[in-house]
Amino acid sequence: MKPQLKQFLDLFLCFLKLGCTAFGGPVAHLACFRTEFVEKQKVFTDSQFTTLISICQFLPGPASSQVGLAIGLKQAGQLGAFIAWFAFTMPSAILLILFALSLNTLDNQVLFNLAQGLKLAVVAVIIHALWQMAKSFCTDKISIAIMLLSTMIMAIFAAIWLQFLVIILAALIGILCFKSRTQTKQNQLDLPIKSANAKISLTLLLAGLIVLPLLAGIFQNQFLALFDSFFRIGATVFGGGHVVLPMLKNEVVAAGWVSEQNFLAGYGATQAVPGPIFTFSAFLGAANALNISPVLAGLVCLFAIFLPSFLLVNGCFYYWQFVQNNQTLKNAITGVNAAVVGLLLSYLVNPIAFDLFEAPQQLAIVFGLTLLVFSQKIPVWVIVILTGVISALVNQFFSQLFS
Repeated sequence: MKPQLKQFLDLFLCFLKLGCTAFGGPVAHLACFRTEFVEKQKVFTDSQFTTLISICQFLPGPASSQVGLAIGLKQAGQLGAFIAWFAFTMPSAILLILFALSLNTLDNQVLFNLAQGLKLAVVAVIIHALWQMAKSFCTDKISIAIMLLSTMIMAIFAAIWLQFLVIILAALIGILCFKSRTQTKQNQLDLPIKSANAKISLTLLLAGLIVLPLLAGIFQNQFLALFDSFFRIGATVFGGGHVVLPMLKNEVVAAGWVSEQNFLAGYGATQAVPGPIFTFSAFLGAANALNISPVLAGLVCLFAIFLPSFLLVNGCFYYWQFVQNNQTLKNAITGVNAAVVGLLLSYLVNPIAFDLFEAPQQLAIVFGLTLLVFSQKIPVWVIVILTGVISALVNQFFSQLFS
């Protein structure tokens, strides 16, 4: 049955709400997605959702945004994927473009105070989501051991490349230790992707990596050069938003497209807005020193860095449906699911928990916010926004009082 207009509108409004309230980076985004699409709407089972995260962790690009694309795809096809991305991404992209246009007039201290409050609320959201996921996937000694081992490895070493090794190790343990386990049909992950769409997507991805640099070199067009750089980064960076920063800096600062001072200011602003960290690309395009339209350049960079994610989701999840029924793969997924909980928990430990222990009063605030989130008496998005605003106002008041 084809999606109806109301279905598209509901999808847009749902992701728009998330795009305006999902502060705190990829782990927080995944927590918000889980609350909305596993607990509330029941679009996915816990097993399907965690499998979705696992696959996206292996893909280059922003994992949380790819999960959002897959959710939109599941609910309303290819157009649904675009609507989900647009609604989730545009609020922060617009804010960052406006920030780029107002670099000399905004108070960076206000942004910092807002970000501090938002981080505390986001920790509470992540704790709640991890507790729910652990109850589903860490139910015996082996899965608990996988989770704890994954957490310790990633928290101690904090090397992004290790996450792939951890997931592979967890898959091997799953194959060896969970032979008697089966995966029910309702837990299989199937997305409505046609064969032609998958093949075209992978062809375009490969063509973009080969043809775009040639075209940028031949025509010497600034917009084409920007598109090529950001497309290449979106198609090749592993490890999410924070890993993309050195690559972006190397591309735009070293080339003289954006000053280092503006780059750092934009990164700070990105921490204070909701949505994916990859929307930093919109700021970099808008803050360009190339004497081209800032708004148009911002949109070009934004679309270019996310386009590979569309193509990868189409290609990879189409072929996934042909291998997921393999019994050995099912057992591997059982181990991977426990490892994913551990990976997400490690991000909570390092650096978030380490930072909180430096300020005991923040620990008390997080504890109170966590109880509030677990009570489910107030919507999570209301808690997040109110905490950020109150933090900004209180910190601003005291800074003026003692200045």
